[in-house]
Amino acid sequence: MYYKKEFIRAVCIYLITYLVLLVAVLGLLYAYPKPELHMMLNAHHTSCQDTFFKYYTLLAEWPLYVLALIPLLWKKWKITLFYAICEATGGVFVQILKHLFSADRPIVVFENYPDMVLPLVEGVELHHSNSFPSGHTSTFFVFFTCMVIVMAYYYCKNDKLHNLKNRVLFYVATLLPLALAALGGYSRIYLSQHFLSDVCVGSIIGVITPFLMFFLCKDKILKIEN
Repeated sequence: MYYKKEFIRAVCIYLITYLVLLVAVLGLLYAYPKPELHMMLNAHHTSCQDTFFKYYTLLAEWPLYVLALIPLLWKKWKITLFYAICEATGGVFVQILKHLFSADRPIVVFENYPDMVLPLVEGVELHHSNSFPSGHTSTFFVFFTCMVIVMAYYYCKNDKLHNLKNRVLFYVATLLPLALAALGGYSRIYLSQHFLSDVCVGSIIGVITPFLMFFLCKDKILKIEN
């Protein structure tokens, strides 16, 4: 029971901060029509940002999968297996929704708004279909949520969170993966590959799936004690 309670405390800052961010996003989605909101979020483009987001978004296409293999160097194959299960499960959810809704991408939607000039980034090939939800965003959030879960598990297992300093440092450390995941989600909007609603649902899948898989598979994969 001790590990379980400590684990929940360890991940609470990550989850609470994500929920605050999610509520803010839902508020924007409620307050503004999709095209206007997309233009608002894309109001400021610079050459440096264009280059950064153009390449940062590519992390979700293969680099994150390579990073997930790193635990194998220390024979921690269960961590890689946990990520693989989460990514595969999240990917299934994303693909089901993509083909169920078959939503148009921004480049198609904005053809109906000739008075709005869609901000584009040179060298980025825009997709036209299956916009909802964002698979890249799901991948970002699955990877970084798995990272937080594994960190929390091993900190709790090794009883490192009793010390106040360690606990504060850990809580702060969990916010960095969330920021990196959110940045990946925003990159999809900045590049006009997705709308905020696509990114929002992609993030929800990316957060819920690892926690769901953890609590379903913890005894077989990470073997957290009850």
